Amino acid sequence: QVQLVESGGGLVQAGGSLRLSCTASGNIFVFDAMGWYRQAPGKQRVLVTTIIRDGRTNYADSVKGRFTISRDIAKNTVYLQMNSLKPEDTAVYYCNAQSPRLNYWGQGTQVTVSS
Repeated sequence: QVQLVESGGGLVQAGGSLRLSCTASGNIFVFDAMGWYRQAPGKQRVLVTTIIRDGRTNYADSVKGRFTISRDIAKNTVYLQMNSLKPEDTAVYYCNAQSPRLNYWGQGTQVTVSS
């Protein structure tokens, strides 16, 4: 069983930046992909960005050019750098790690962007 622990959320003004971290209790290289999802109040959880084992990344259109996912394999950690934040980015952000037979979620971290 792998545990994912997120950190770095908080309150920020529009236009500001935050960096989220997700640290796994095991080797993240065992997963085909790791990513970040978010869930705004009253809405479904949606994909924000993923990074796959070979390092390729993809992003939701709403965050392209503003958010960057990266990883430090030695630290078993995935990061989400969020710049030019907007009020519509307000949500609980969840870290995810998955392979065909594995799917793990973190507990979530709240990001609130004030206008």
